Amino acid sequence: MSGNNKWTKLKRHKAATDARKGKLFAQLARNLTIAARAGGSDAAGNARLRTLLFKAREVHMPEVSIDHAIKKGTGELPGVVFEELHYEGYGPGGVAFIVMVTTDNKQRTAQLVRSVFEYHGGKLALNGAVAFQFLHAGQFLVPAEQAAEDRVMEVALAAGADDILTTGDGYEVRCNLHDFDKVAHALEQAGLKPASAEIAYLPTNLVSITTPEMARALVKLHDALEAEEDVSAVFSNEEIDNALAEAAAAG
Repeated sequence: MSGNNKWTKLKRHKAATDARKGKLFAQLARNLTIAARAGGSDAAGNARLRTLLFKAREVHMPEVSIDHAIKKGTGELPGVVFEELHYEGYGPGGVAFIVMVTTDNKQRTAQLVRSVFEYHGGKLALNGAVAFQFLHAGQFLVPAEQAAEDRVMEVALAAGADDILTTGDGYEVRCNLHDFDKVAHALEQAGLKPASAEIAYLPTNLVSITTPEMARALVKLHDALEAEEDVSAVFSNEEIDNALAEAAAAG
């Protein structure tokens, strides 16, 4: 779950999918509505909607729920108006956090996020206080078994990707925000299905975490934030050894 190891966090989320399926469906519905409102209901011309549809079907979200969420975004069905916002804060050990939310009540959500930070030994900060420690960019995680490194690099770089990072789990493709749709389409056309595709905040300044106590405190803060229905994504800049992170998550 470390800030610079998205793969570890992704594995934890997949393991928790069943336990959090209700929250996951609600959040996906909100994001589908926002994506349809911004780019229309035609997935062929709306890369963000295509990505969300892939995620929704991967976790077996009912098609009727998907359809209703999209129609709320296009105005074919009535619904509340959601906004996308972000909050910045500090966790234990001075770790920087950016929390993405979709909400129909900014005051309620701000108080909720503030309370979670304070309960877990952190604090909410003013916008801009920690964002400079992150790169706002497109990020795709392509599992290693899908293709060789050369193939992923060929497709991604031709589509405008800025960087490809290789680990034992696979390939992390990064791109400029404006190139997200183009890179997403190129990967899809090449038959490469990312395990994760999102506009992310990628840490540029890492805080090293070396003690089990601090690792557990950060895991608890991550879990508490991600359990809230208004929260769509959490980004942070801690660097934790995988073994320490997994031990912290287990207990």
